Amino acid sequence: MAVLTRLRPSRRPDPRPGLARPAAGVRTHDGWWAAFFLTPQLAALAVFLVFPLGFAVVLAFMRWDGLGAKEWAGLDNFAAQLADPDFGLAVWNTVKLALLTVPFGLALALLIAIALNSVRGGGFYRVLYFMPVVTSSVAVALMWQVILAGDEYGVLNTSLARWFGVDAPDWLGDPDWVIVAIAVVTIWSSLGLNVVIFLAGLQTIPPQIVEAARVDGASGLRIFRSVTLPMLSPTIFFSTVVAVISSFQAFDQIYVLVNPKHNEGARTIVYQVYELGFQDFQFGMSSAAALILLVLTLLVTLVQFAAQKRLVHYDS
Repeated sequence: MAVLTRLRPSRRPDPRPGLARPAAGVRTHDGWWAAFFLTPQLAALAVFLVFPLGFAVVLAFMRWDGLGAKEWAGLDNFAAQLADPDFGLAVWNTVKLALLTVPFGLALALLIAIALNSVRGGGFYRVLYFMPVVTSSVAVALMWQVILAGDEYGVLNTSLARWFGVDAPDWLGDPDWVIVAIAVVTIWSSLGLNVVIFLAGLQTIPPQIVEAARVDGASGLRIFRSVTLPMLSPTIFFSTVVAVISSFQAFDQIYVLVNPKHNEGARTIVYQVYELGFQDFQFGMSSAAALILLVLTLLVTLVQFAAQKRLVHYDS
């Protein structure tokens, strides 16, 4: 008995005497409640994101008209799209739209944000600039369709001819000018969002740093170049990534503003996907074009993330 008593493990005191031990079933109950609340969100994510994405990947290697049997096509859909002149034109138009909207739109938003950051009653102006963001994209496109119309009802062309005697081009009918018109509408409709984001970034800059630069004799331009831009670079990087992705996915405003079927200068990759799938009923081709768009977007985003290591300055 003495040996058994010595071998019996001693009951050590609780190293945290001030904390009550949870009951044995508490963690089990917490797990069930977590699963209960997460299940609807996870189910919706699987139904509306994971399953469609997986189905599109599989469908990209098939021939299917939406009703008949699916046939294995391999890489034929991708080869056909890469050799299609319409797809090449869509890629070029999408790149042009991104080159017009991203730098000019962000630069304009940054200038407006800097101006609003030092003006009284800035909240009122933020609401005004943000109103196009919450307005329906179809309503925005219809309004600009009236403004940019090339006939006698076009507000812009009529005003230019009346005030300056200038014969303006047919903004929505000329293939050489339609991308410029779409870029103007895109910049106008997304300007408020970028202004609000830049304002939030500007308000995180410590005023002591700006005041110290002024005391050292730095001009306003030097403060902007050496203080504001470096400290705002994370915000600029975020806005650039979002703007590039949005420009690659542009569709609804373009479709309402000018139907790309009647003006090839407005054809974009997303419209190519829509036309192949819902007009020609070539869902395999449509899925292949969508996957090519996904790969292009990922490549451009990866290039931006690689560049941010040298161009973006964080506090750390």
